[in-house]
Amino acid sequence: MPETLLQEFPPIRKTAVSILQFNIGRLCNQACRHCHVDSSPKRSGPEDNASSELIDEVLALLATNHGIHTLDITGGAPELHPDFRRLVLGARALGRQVFVRHNLTVQGEPGKADLPEFFREQGVQLFCSLPCYMEDNVDQQRGNGVFEASIRALQALNAAGFGQAEDAVLNLVYNPVGPSLPPAQEGLEADYRSQLQERFGIVFNHLLTITNQPIHRFAESLHRVGGYDAYLTLLRENYNPSTLPSLMCREAVSLRWDGLLFDCDFNLVKSLAMRDASGRAMTLQDLVAPQGLEQVDGQAIAVEEHCFACTAGAGSSCGGALVV
Repeated sequence: MPETLLQEFPPIRKTAVSILQFNIGRLCNQACRHCHVDSSPKRSGPEDNASSELIDEVLALLATNHGIHTLDITGGAPELHPDFRRLVLGARALGRQVFVRHNLTVQGEPGKADLPEFFREQGVQLFCSLPCYMEDNVDQQRGNGVFEASIRALQALNAAGFGQAEDAVLNLVYNPVGPSLPPAQEGLEADYRSQLQERFGIVFNHLLTITNQPIHRFAESLHRVGGYDAYLTLLRENYNPSTLPSLMCREAVSLRWDGLLFDCDFNLVKSLAMRDASGRAMTLQDLVAPQGLEQVDGQAIAVEEHCFACTAGAGSSCGGALVV
């Protein structure tokens, strides 16, 4: 057996935390095959989505803790949460940068057609899933009709100025359809740019490549075809230690809809909570405490075998490849 298959994931620690990634809930208008959060239209209950009180607590934290400069909102489709706009408005009023993980097709849901204008008015930076520039590949992964709806949504974002101005950043996000590593980010971005411009008149700022996580639906699909172990082997054999300094989990904390804190969105869905010195699972209130983020600096990050997905090849994070 190759030596790389015998190694455990190396210990890593937090640096100065400046990003709060908030998974506002599992409610989504799609049920994608690769979704590590297991989101779907069925996830509408309070056990799967943040309360209004938690939204209030996040805004209170941002008002008092100036070490957090970015609020990164994800889901599910976060725009379906009834308090989504209040959260964005509050964070922007406090001077925070706001990222939104936007699946594009949510613009077709009732009352959501004005999202491009809302995002532009608030100076939100968008990260939009588009796993391919070919219709068949997108619909295979995300559902019939998703590609066509995504193209319409991108055109609406362009009409609002996204992808064309410094204060209207439009990032596209690629992930492989199957159990493989993403291709080189720079070359793939050039292909996306030419295809989307020539065929649909669409422009964007950056393409980000993300490796599929062997969690929830993607893991289940691998198990069904007997490919789970082979995929883990692929990730381990392509482990790249030069990705470690840039891992997002080092500078971010991830807040789940129930108030618990995690090192990243992947640990969040696996319930690998951040823990204090006594072993207690940490909550948002720990960040509100007098020591705030200081108690998190240098803290050990919880790791498991899924962490090899973020460090394989060029690396992978919510911001795309980690090394070039």
